[in-house]
Amino acid sequence: MAETAQTGDPEYLTVKELAELLRLKERKVYDLAASGEVPCSRVTGKLLFPRKDIHAWIDGGQSGGTPPLGRRPNVFLGSHDPLLEWALQHSRCGLATFFDGSLDGVARLRAGEGVAAGLHVYDSVVDEWNIPAVEAAFSGQNMVLLSFAARRRGLVMQHDLMRRVQGVADLSGRRIVERQPESGTARLFQDLLSQAGVSTTEFQTVDVARNELEAVLTVSQGGADVAFGLQPLARQFGLGFVPVIEERFDLLVDRKAWFDPAMQSFAEFCASKDFQSRAKDMAGYDVSAFGKVRWNG
Repeated sequence: MAETAQTGDPEYLTVKELAELLRLKERKVYDLAASGEVPCSRVTGKLLFPRKDIHAWIDGGQSGGTPPLGRRPNVFLGSHDPLLEWALQHSRCGLATFFDGSLDGVARLRAGEGVAAGLHVYDSVVDEWNIPAVEAAFSGQNMVLLSFAARRRGLVMQHDLMRRVQGVADLSGRRIVERQPESGTARLFQDLLSQAGVSTTEFQTVDVARNELEAVLTVSQGGADVAFGLQPLARQFGLGFVPVIEERFDLLVDRKAWFDPAMQSFAEFCASKDFQSRAKDMAGYDVSAFGKVRWNG
């Protein structure tokens, strides 16, 4: 890593180093980066913080920047969802996808790297999905948060393990699929572990899965005992499923882009009987509130 000419210190800080500098927990640093409040860069999936800009931000109250002007690319960001992915493909709307977690989607959308992002970010303090995170990052901006679906999340495992694992409190000694810190799943899982009094030192984590399909596939192939995953994917791979929570999956959309042909094609398809039928067949989804406005910027 490059060093500053004056001090010989690394030019960039890691999450841990910035947390120590600011006297914050690492999770709070991820939240600051996701909301755009702190200057940061993303390299090979890792967050790095320019030391010079960080000190300027601290000294002068510098913000993390505002989205660039100009047209946003037709890219759907944020969290991976199998029904959303299916709808984007079958609507033939032409939108590309880059799914790498809810918080990553918030940061990239703020930076102008796409037109929409799928989110499932739970705030346990106010018992609310997505709205607190969106308000922190996009207040006063031309954005809208729309309902996509309620979906069931839980513990995905082989059927013979279900008698011994009936909840988060039973995960001690198991191999658990890890998710990237920028994902809403990782954040929610940590909250549930804390509520159950379970420490991450009590189980083994395996290589990070960066989307919902990869997480469940890891269990299916024997690479882990349990994934904190979605019911429809457990069903698809013939795995056992212990429900834990019903979560809200919303779409944060640039309001101007919503009226472009690509987003309108997608929205029209999600109002079709084909979409409704697919959601019902996949199980674990409730799409009855699709398109309802949950927040306006």
